[in-house]
Amino acid sequence: MTSPPRRAPRAGIDPDPAKTWLRRAWPLVRAHRALLITSLTLSFIGLIVQVQIPDLVRIGIDTALVDRTASLNRYVVLIAILAVVQGVINFLARLYLLRTAYELEYDLRNIVFNHLMRMSYGFYDRVQSGELMSRATSDIRAVQMYLAFGPSILVQCMIAGIAFALMLSINAPLAVVAMAAMPVIAVLGVRMRKAVFPVSWLIQSRLAGVATVVDENIQGVRIVKAFAAEQRQINSLAAAADGVRWAYTTDARIRSRWMPAMDNLSRVGLALVLLVGGLMVLDGHATIGTIVAFNSYVLMLQPPFRMLGMIIMMGQRAAASAQRIYEIVDTPPDISEKSETPPSPPPRGDLRFEGVHFSYPDGTVALRGLDLHIAPGETVALVGATGSGKSTVGKLTARFYDAGGGRVLLDGQDVRDYRLSTLRDRIGIVPDEPFLFSVSLHENIAFGRPGASRDEVEAAARAAGADEFISQLPDGYDTVVGERGYTLSGGQRQRVAIARALLLNPPVLILDDATSAVDVRVEHEIHASLRGLMAGRTTIVVAHRLATIGLAERVVLIDDGRVVADGTHAGLLAHSPKYRQVLAAQEVHA
Repeated sequence: MTSPPRRAPRAGIDPDPAKTWLRRAWPLVRAHRALLITSLTLSFIGLIVQVQIPDLVRIGIDTALVDRTASLNRYVVLIAILAVVQGVINFLARLYLLRTAYELEYDLRNIVFNHLMRMSYGFYDRVQSGELMSRATSDIRAVQMYLAFGPSILVQCMIAGIAFALMLSINAPLAVVAMAAMPVIAVLGVRMRKAVFPVSWLIQSRLAGVATVVDENIQGVRIVKAFAAEQRQINSLAAAADGVRWAYTTDARIRSRWMPAMDNLSRVGLALVLLVGGLMVLDGHATIGTIVAFNSYVLMLQPPFRMLGMIIMMGQRAAASAQRIYEIVDTPPDISEKSETPPSPPPRGDLRFEGVHFSYPDGTVALRGLDLHIAPGETVALVGATGSGKSTVGKLTARFYDAGGGRVLLDGQDVRDYRLSTLRDRIGIVPDEPFLFSVSLHENIAFGRPGASRDEVEAAARAAGADEFISQLPDGYDTVVGERGYTLSGGQRQRVAIARALLLNPPVLILDDATSAVDVRVEHEIHASLRGLMAGRTTIVVAHRLATIGLAERVVLIDDGRVVADGTHAGLLAHSPKYRQVLAAQEVHA
């Protein structure tokens, strides 16, 4: 069952690293400008309606209660109508704002995930999965919150300007008094911004550290329990969590230092209005309604002042999170396709390694001038001690890594000249540690061919020796396996992985010690099926067992990244002491 197609992100992140984080994110905001502008416009209209209510209260008090020249009911009805109108407008503004926020989050998450899917093996060798999870979740949420809610908060802060304009029209001297604290708040806001940014970065970084510890312990829970290391790992998490606690405490200390002052300065304006306004009423320069209205306006200014501090905090958190996201997005894939790839030759399965050198990102040298030719339809077993470079041959064939020197040719064409999708459609790989997804067994087997029919899936499963145990499950092929397939045994997982590769029907098949976790009886059954399926198909078998070596018509001994012997099993056994030594060591560890 295939997933329905999803909408692609409407825009990307500006690739220029010299720009500020906000300018780089601007294409995303611009792509959703219709929703955002609608929300901001409605919010602005709601503010205009809101600031009319204190003025109506002023007029009602002065005309209906003091001068008794108008009916009080009229003003009560008008205020009630404005309150209802404001409520409807605020509802719509909030609705469109949340839609904007979720659209931005959708695009950001897809941009990051799409980039992660383009990254090569080397990237995942260097970066911890917990770190990536943190950047793809909490960091994205911090950026999304600021991009969507930041403009809205700024519009809310505009109520200060609108209220000030109305206060000026009512009583200019009193309006100046009411807004006297604004410059001080602006200065405090700038100083708080400088203090918050380093802590915001630290919080996001340490949250990623906690995510890494949790992810590793969940994935490795069986190892943790096997070595009775629960308490040690709990202490490890506690240490990481303590780092987060310290960062949050520091953040709270900064908030407690600045936020009370920013919150209470607006109340200073309220006290000044009561003092100066009261004197003006006594002198006949202001009315009681004016004092009441100004009190309402000053109270109305308190939320924007608090929001000003909030948007500063959000901005610093978003800036730190955006930089962490950009570190991923700005990292180019180690494996890239040429802008123009030549036409791919017809698939035959001819493999050739010419003077191939390769070292892993951590500096481990795997191949040192490997020369090897595998003819179409030939089955070759690669034998060697641990770390000799056997598995690396398969990884370079599928171009999970690029050779550091020399060439890898498939059907006479350098693998770097293929489109990656074309190359990998021609190569089926069964790793020594098979990975299954938390979906049905049918979907796991059909992963490489999502449109495969049930008959095709069952045929591949029978060939891999998996049909027998799948048929005995309560839901058969519709059985959903647990995370990473751990509800199945190791041998069952490997048989499903073999079926997945066979369903792809590739011209090149790479079995990386693919039957290491099955017992001898099951291994014999799988080998019987594989012999027929490997006919006419180029197959590389990374072998550790004699039974697996028996699948191949040719054996290549690799030592220290080079081919040191090549021939039949019987021939090498008779004439190569190194081969006998490797086999003896493998039998001891089998």
